[in-house]
Amino acid sequence: MNLYKSFFKHFFDLILAILGFILLLPLIVLITIVLYWKNDGTPFFLQARPGKNGKIFKIIKFKSMTDKTDSFGNLLPENERLTAAGRFVRKYSLDEIPQLINVIKGDMSLIGPRPLLVHYLPLYNDTQKHRHDIKPGISGWAQVNGRNAISWEKKFELDVWYVNNLSFFLDFKIILLTIYKVFKKEDIYSLENDIVTEFRGE
Repeated sequence: MNLYKSFFKHFFDLILAILGFILLLPLIVLITIVLYWKNDGTPFFLQARPGKNGKIFKIIKFKSMTDKTDSFGNLLPENERLTAAGRFVRKYSLDEIPQLINVIKGDMSLIGPRPLLVHYLPLYNDTQKHRHDIKPGISGWAQVNGRNAISWEKKFELDVWYVNNLSFFLDFKIILLTIYKVFKKEDIYSLENDIVTEFRGE
């Protein structure tokens, strides 16, 4: 039995998430104030996402875009709604910080397959469905191996590989690679690269 997967992973997630939230609290407060001002009082973005075994939860992120609409009430294109502050928090992946709350609540893990959209659930094949055998993560094996630069098929292949090979040392490696890529600004954010084609199944 994999004790790390069944017990210690959750234990480390909880301790590190609480510690990270406390250490980052001044930054969280600062970003919240700035985005509250820039986004007309809505600094956070909440959206339903599937977690372990497909259980739905609300993911929490910093909101990087306004809700500005055209004269017909339709949202403007993303590049017109993205604020300078929003571009900054995306560039350095700061928009992901509030997901520490999801980890503390038990919805997510620090490391795991990224939680995608709910309507993708019935589109996965029998192999791809295994990405939901564990909790989704803030970062993951696919994120440090190309993120949006790779195909959906490759991304899911990496997710399932992670599920099948989950270990303390692999999680530690992904944490280090995530920190490296954030500071090097590799595979983190570009407006063109972040708007990916929707997954439509095989």
